[in-house]
Amino acid sequence: MNSMLSRVRDVAQNMATSPQPTTGRTAIIDIGSNSVRLVVYDGPRRIPFILFNEKVMAGLGAALARTGRIEAEPMERGLRAAGRFAHLCREMKVADIRCVATAAVRDATNGPEFIARAAAMGLTVELLSGRQEAVGAAMGVLSGIPHADGIVGDLGGGSLELARIRDGQVHETISLPLGVLRLPQIRAKGPRLLERQVTKMLAKAGWRQEPDLPFYMVGGSWRALARFDMQLTQFPLPVVHQYDMPATRAEQLIRIVSHVDRARLKDIPGMSGSRVPTLTDAAALLSVVVRQLRSSRLVVSAYGLREGLLFEGLPPEIRAHDPLLVAAEAEGEAQSRFRGHGDRIERWIAPLFADDAAAARRIRRAACLLADVGWRANPDFRAERGMEIALHSNWVGITAAERAMLGQALFSHFGGGTAIAPGLEQLASPDALRRAMLWGLAIRLAQRLSGGVERPLTHTRLELRDGLLVLALDSDDVALGGEVVERRLRHLAQALGVKYRLVRGMD
Repeated sequence: MNSMLSRVRDVAQNMATSPQPTTGRTAIIDIGSNSVRLVVYDGPRRIPFILFNEKVMAGLGAALARTGRIEAEPMERGLRAAGRFAHLCREMKVADIRCVATAAVRDATNGPEFIARAAAMGLTVELLSGRQEAVGAAMGVLSGIPHADGIVGDLGGGSLELARIRDGQVHETISLPLGVLRLPQIRAKGPRLLERQVTKMLAKAGWRQEPDLPFYMVGGSWRALARFDMQLTQFPLPVVHQYDMPATRAEQLIRIVSHVDRARLKDIPGMSGSRVPTLTDAAALLSVVVRQLRSSRLVVSAYGLREGLLFEGLPPEIRAHDPLLVAAEAEGEAQSRFRGHGDRIERWIAPLFADDAAAARRIRRAACLLADVGWRANPDFRAERGMEIALHSNWVGITAAERAMLGQALFSHFGGGTAIAPGLEQLASPDALRRAMLWGLAIRLAQRLSGGVERPLTHTRLELRDGLLVLALDSDDVALGGEVVERRLRHLAQALGVKYRLVRGMD
């Protein structure tokens, strides 16, 4: 028995945690001005899952503006973190480790010492230029928001990178010495100095003004600021990716943050205590930048440099894949009873929803790919389980309203019926949720008819004919049209507001 378990463990160690494995686990060690972080990835190359994520607030750039150096204590803290991360990667059998350093190591007079000492531990540190950092952050935004068109702003500890993105490409970029660790010294010299410096830096860099573009916020301090705003507005979905704010909100947040007790800020879900001291400065810079750029709105991206580095390395044909659908397929395949069934369901119910717009069709497809994720759950809680997966899983390429539609579809499919799931009306319109409810009932019918396998769906047909919902069965498959199937067909017809007919023995 023990020898068999050992063989199983040996095999498991070499398996990816996804049914669509990469060529091996990959990892990025990101040595920033404020933090040193390790992220280990596994799964589909287009949208890999995070297997492990750890951050150490080393503060390499804490004294950079004052001394031009990395001080001794942060140096040691950063190197200890890098050494631990390298050791963990070896234990996790990571096939590809990329270790990158940004502004603090790039600008510090003793940055080469840090790189040399890391090399002695077996880590090759790649020193990114300001442009490489800007391009990486912009590619990260494009990875998670594929049709993004605007200005990316990546706020780190030592620098601010700006990049213009459109049509899936990165265009103009600049890197400015305006990280959160430098801002207190600038703002201490007067209330208008920051604005004057930003204006001067943009002009010197020759940045071309394009008003009324979205501003995509990248970086831990700006994400923390967005979480604070979500708490203030009581936003019902605790997912920061693609959280949207008016551009004028940054100015308001400066005043609000400066008057809120730090203990209260630390109590905000998802708020790192290390980010709290940077919030006022981060809000001040955001306000100045979007005013100078004349941005139309603020959109938060949970994806940045690390995801961008992975995305850059992909072939164009894989980059073009839809990140939501890739992730939904991988999740569905990992949890389903029968492989490939979601795709068959989508094709089977599609004739009922021929007038869905392209944006709705991709959410409908995602729901079909996830159609079997709740089968292990307690039957009394499957509807809630489906909704929870839709709302809280780590999806990208999806807005809050689209998450609500996905949640409603799975809620109705797993037994929620025609009721609108609690809370979703705060995220999406009644018409959108009703449409999603119909998708869910159609998926529910498909699952019951087929038992989760493919052949029954290839030998039956569901369609609307002149206000009549028709389920037609092949002569060889008449037995499939049982009582429960007919009941679910009737429920779908009632929700559609039409009559129904079960045709047994079609030609």
